[in-house]
Amino acid sequence: MSTTDNVAIVTCPNCGSKNRVRAAASGAPHCGVCKRPLPWLVEAGQAGFHQVVEQSPLPVLVDFWAPWCGPCKIVEPVVEQLSRELAGRLKVVRIDTDQAPELSQRFTIRGIPTLLLFDSGEVRDRLTGAVGAPTLRSWLEARLAAHQPT
Repeated sequence: MSTTDNVAIVTCPNCGSKNRVRAAASGAPHCGVCKRPLPWLVEAGQAGFHQVVEQSPLPVLVDFWAPWCGPCKIVEPVVEQLSRELAGRLKVVRIDTDQAPELSQRFTIRGIPTLLLFDSGEVRDRLTGAVGAPTLRSWLEARLAAHQPT
């Protein structure tokens, strides 16, 4: 997805139902059948970044990547798995740096993959380079726990 008007079809990991999920919404997506949280994994660019990332009701993990980047291909399945495991707690947004160089410049992306964690519209932390699933999971879960609303 590249704009906030786009809708993805997401299969519920719990019941298998197909659901429409918008890139930008006022709340976390839930399955229309079983009501469980759905993974929120979308693509965005410059045009929809503010609505999709900075106005998100959930913390957002932004994955800056490129199709030609080998380490990005290593991190991608881990990021997708985390979007499923942390459904209802996290939104994942993928940014193709070749298609959105202005965002790379704005956030000083010097190497890819770079993961930025946004909370309440602000960058809270960053991680650059390909790391294994256990490292990425513990990095992310520690930051999500530290930024839970009170």
